[in-house]
Amino acid sequence: MSKTQPTAPLKTALIYDFDGTLARGNMQEVTFIPSVGMGIGDFWGEADRLTREADGDNILMYMQLMLQRARENAAPITRTLLREHGEDVKLFDGLKTDLTGPGWFDRINAFGARYNLDIEHYIISAGLEEMIEGCPIRDAFHHVFASKFAYDRDGVAIWPAVGVNYTTKTQYLFRINKGVLNHWDHERINRFIPDDVRPVPFERMIFLGDGDTDVPTMKMMHTKGGFSIAVYDP
Repeated sequence: MSKTQPTAPLKTALIYDFDGTLARGNMQEVTFIPSVGMGIGDFWGEADRLTREADGDNILMYMQLMLQRARENAAPITRTLLREHGEDVKLFDGLKTDLTGPGWFDRINAFGARYNLDIEHYIISAGLEEMIEGCPIRDAFHHVFASKFAYDRDGVAIWPAVGVNYTTKTQYLFRINKGVLNHWDHERINRFIPDDVRPVPFERMIFLGDGDTDVPTMKMMHTKGGFSIAVYDP
């Protein structure tokens, strides 16, 4: 009698917002905003004023304000500097593996393996990719979709290269679904791919977010057959 061959693990995506979901507050507030001589309320108030004045995108405008304030303080933004600021992000307890025991990612990966699930973790965030690169849990993620800067030959940030806002977050669900793990390839993301050959079906995608800014993404998940979980800091 032939033995039943084991089935390959089913690829499953856990997708996270960052600020307010994995970490308290906004990542820019911990050390970057104080480093350019502004209070947190003043920075976001000025970013909002500039956004309204320009009739612009609030993500691009806060990134432009970061560049402006850094130049005014003779402290140009570099990728290395942003990664260093990311090291100080205030993660919620239980995410990291430490002396108290396994962290969230190790625990949920082991749980998934019991049910033949190959869990991949993703971030979709309006925050900064460079800061996320510096945070202690970066290695847990298969890919990070977040706002980021373009840099000159000296490695100094010169312009917002990508701004992930609250509605454009939804496109990254399709990039994960189709395995298009970049910001620029619009041909592949718009190409028809049968549902049964897409790397991660929506039915095995779960999005975790913390607030009103995640509603469009949560709605899209439900529309496509995926799942959403709202989290909060008690």
